[in-house]
Amino acid sequence: MTWEIILVFLIILGVIVLFAFEVFPIDKISFCIIAVLLLTGLVSPEEAVSGFSNKAVITILCLMILAIGLEENGAISWLAKGLKVLKNWPVVLAMLAVMLIAGSISAFVSSTAVVIVFIKIVAELKEKYQLPPGKLLLPISFASILGGSCTLMGTSTNLLVNNISSRYTGEKLGFFEFSLMGIIFLGISVGIIALFYRFLPKDAKGLSDKYDLDRYLMTLKVDQDSSLVGKELGNSFMFKESGITILRLTRNRMDQQIHKNLQIKSGDVLLLHCSLENLQWMRGEGYFEEDVDHLDDLENKSDYPIKKVGSKKKDKAEEEEKSDVLLELILLPGSRFIGRTLEQLRRMIVPRAIPLAVNKRKKLTNLKNRLYQSNKDFTRLRVGDRLLIQTDASYVPNFENSNNLAVLNQFEGRPPSSSYKRNLSIIILIGTIIMAATGIFEVMTSVITGTLAMLLFKCVELNHIYEKINWQIIFLLAGMIPLGIAMTNAEADAWITKELLQFMDGQKPLINIGILFLTTMLLSGVVSNNATAIIMAPIGISLAKGLALDPKPFILAVMFAANFSFFTPLGYQTNALIFSMGIYKFKHFAIIGGVISLVLWIVGTLLLSSML
Repeated sequence: MTWEIILVFLIILGVIVLFAFEVFPIDKISFCIIAVLLLTGLVSPEEAVSGFSNKAVITILCLMILAIGLEENGAISWLAKGLKVLKNWPVVLAMLAVMLIAGSISAFVSSTAVVIVFIKIVAELKEKYQLPPGKLLLPISFASILGGSCTLMGTSTNLLVNNISSRYTGEKLGFFEFSLMGIIFLGISVGIIALFYRFLPKDAKGLSDKYDLDRYLMTLKVDQDSSLVGKELGNSFMFKESGITILRLTRNRMDQQIHKNLQIKSGDVLLLHCSLENLQWMRGEGYFEEDVDHLDDLENKSDYPIKKVGSKKKDKAEEEEKSDVLLELILLPGSRFIGRTLEQLRRMIVPRAIPLAVNKRKKLTNLKNRLYQSNKDFTRLRVGDRLLIQTDASYVPNFENSNNLAVLNQFEGRPPSSSYKRNLSIIILIGTIIMAATGIFEVMTSVITGTLAMLLFKCVELNHIYEKINWQIIFLLAGMIPLGIAMTNAEADAWITKELLQFMDGQKPLINIGILFLTTMLLSGVVSNNATAIIMAPIGISLAKGLALDPKPFILAVMFAANFSFFTPLGYQTNALIFSMGIYKFKHFAIIGGVISLVLWIVGTLLLSSML
């Protein structure tokens, strides 16, 4: 063993420790890898930055852009909207249904994007239909990983392994070449989760759930041109959409008794209790717009900021000129806004800053007020209250520099939804898949073409892309690819192959595939799936060549095993995402994910060895 090999192993060990204990962010670790490899002379300067021009990295970047376009235009949410029919299903059947749907979509769209959308959908199902998130989110995460393993563009791991295979063997994987195995793995996992369904956590109903402490209050005034005029409350979007509760309807300064058959009239003032997502949805749909002229007249008639409920038709040029953002603010001790109403607040802050809603501090003593919204003192601002403010983007620094008014979150104003762009985004995705699957173009050319179409037809804007791309993954890949090159330069992969060949010599192909599959799977539980694939794929190919066997089963073993890190929440981004929500404990991944990993290891070894 040479000192170069020892140095490479020390670097890999250091990388594993940094990833496992999250000493630094992923992108910082990647820069460390590039710098260390350069300083030690294990790679040339050109090789050190080759990850940024790697075909797999560019393909993954374009896939992220396609996913952003689908999400921004509501395509993913629209595709999954049918989940609302699950409200009358038994929870276990609903769980199986969402797993199959999430897995199917993830075969063509980023699994992370799919899981993020499903988190929102599951929250809505819980809020309106009492379907428990604890029974759904972990199965959705697992299903998205398994679904992504069914096609070449399903996950970044598949693309990386394909790129390595092309470089080392000259052979590329077909778009649907391994889909049948992926479907088998998905079906087995769905069955296992159904058996372990009872071990998934039940959601404890805390005070926040019971009293809707995470929702906002806002007041809308119905304009005479509004599409709501003449409608019964029961037929309005406020009854049909979850997350919106009508607390009060005031007509001619008199509170009306709320019932489904109450007809909405021009001039009605509605007090709503709604989630932030629904508030943004109403703005995006154009169900209301700010009416500053009315605010002056109505200042002493309402304790809430009043917005005009207008028609959904807006001036297109005016819409394009808007650069409004939503800011979520929190009142700190000593703020001069304490004790003020939201209308008074509007006149005390910068121009064009319009209060939309208030979220009262989570405090036991005000729970009663949460239930009786007519309490006048409740409308006044207190320390710890959260405000939702709409303002021009250029005014954001005014709030950020305030000593007693902290900015918690900034949200982009959601543009009106367009069924045309939604359908166009789906058509572009389908066209991209067809080009890649039929071999008209290779995968990278297909996704670049699809991305170009998204940009040309304005299904996604470049400024949104810059903000929403997960750059950490791009830098992770750009840093790990030179590490794989360093292993080849130092002949570390050849040394590992030689040692493994001595161990595997004379063994049945079944044993060889099983050892490679298990080693890759265990490594992916600690290190990211992409990093695992980059390290193990060249070793798997070298093993196959050393054993004079077809490298294809070894390549697929690395690809599947790198994705199947179910037994910890660390190896795959979607698992880390749902683990961070506080619903699951490590044991849920260790037990349920551990059983799935064990079964898939056995089944995968049998299926892949049968190819030899």
